[in-house]
Amino acid sequence: MASIVVGKEFSEILERIERSEAVVLTAEEVSRLVEDEDRSSLEEVDVVTTATRAVMSGTYAILSFPVAEPGSFQRARNVWLNGISAQVGPCPNENLGLLDLIVFGTACSRDRPDYGGGHLFRDLVEGKTIQVEVQTDEGGLLQAEVGLEDMPHARMFGSRHAFKNYSAFVNPGSRSVRTIFHARGFEPHCQGATFSGCGQINPLKCDPLLETIGIGTRILLNGAEGYVLGTGTRSSRDKPNLSDFADMHHMTAEYMGGFVTGLGPECICSLAVPIPVTSSTILEEIARRDREIALPVNDINTRTVIGQANYGDVWEDVDLEVEFDPQRCRGCKKCLVERACPMRAVRYDQEARVAIRDGLLCFHCGLCVTECPNGAFRCRLGALRMKTSSGSVRSVPVVLRQSDRLRAGKLSGELKRRILEGSFRMAPPIERIG
Repeated sequence: MASIVVGKEFSEILERIERSEAVVLTAEEVSRLVEDEDRSSLEEVDVVTTATRAVMSGTYAILSFPVAEPGSFQRARNVWLNGISAQVGPCPNENLGLLDLIVFGTACSRDRPDYGGGHLFRDLVEGKTIQVEVQTDEGGLLQAEVGLEDMPHARMFGSRHAFKNYSAFVNPGSRSVRTIFHARGFEPHCQGATFSGCGQINPLKCDPLLETIGIGTRILLNGAEGYVLGTGTRSSRDKPNLSDFADMHHMTAEYMGGFVTGLGPECICSLAVPIPVTSSTILEEIARRDREIALPVNDINTRTVIGQANYGDVWEDVDLEVEFDPQRCRGCKKCLVERACPMRAVRYDQEARVAIRDGLLCFHCGLCVTECPNGAFRCRLGALRMKTSSGSVRSVPVVLRQSDRLRAGKLSGELKRRILEGSFRMAPPIERIG
């Protein structure tokens, strides 16, 4: 598309928001304008709300709360939350009966191999109580039940969130592979592909040079208002990502959770970021469609790029939502979907002899579609058109999505609503990080 000249200042956009005159669109609404070639309407846009929801390993929480009366113990040596080991510190809080803990989103329960930090965080936000075990320096063992309302301090941090674009993975080898990029064994000979990334609605795809996203930028993290701290680990010019944080007390459980992979549980997070349209570069990037965004295809065995595809292969002409038809369930003695679902959103009811799906928990990853032999789960997942260095093109069906564009779009719409009603106040960053 031809270059569009945009001259709006951040302050001008904020004033238009205050006067209720700003044009605020979601990234999906912008994409529809682009498809309709409505160039004049596109030039009027002041703010675009973007979002992503995906498996994000670089997530941790800092929790501080009382578990016993002052003087009950000198110092905690080890702590477990629902069987998940927590890092004690950084402040030991001797004799106060308090715990300061760091919990990793990828930590796994000692008792349940399919339960990890991501599951724990969602349980807390849902209002559930958790079991706390404290092993003291004196050799004693304390136990308590706590909930999020008992925690004066509970903040979630991202060490690397919202990559601009990620990768697709295939297994060209001759043996099945267990990996964090699949919930089952990764079938050999490129029988299926997995991928991550929300394509054209992703925040850093829309502001890849970090012109408007910087230190102090207000965002929504799992539905809670939070802030950007800077770039995250492994961030680069070509594939930037963000470090961020927000208060868990204000989060929405639907946007977070645990995701069980072939190598254990991972953590799901959702981010929404407002992008003020302050330059032609930003507007051109916002207008870039899925089919114009590269999706490298990696060999899961070596993590090296062996082909190229694009996000149009996986997000255009597909279904964002997995449909479940219980009438097609045949009551298999061993429900393959129940065993495979990385969210544990499907369970088989022995009495009713039918599978039951928790729609709020479902990630719409699509694995159930390939696992169910009776077609009770339906979703068009798309296929990679993988172009190799030799120039050949190979079609590989998508069997698992590790990004949930359906709820990312929902969060983007929620951010738009908050901006327009004035409950979310945009502000320029304190300092650029690009």
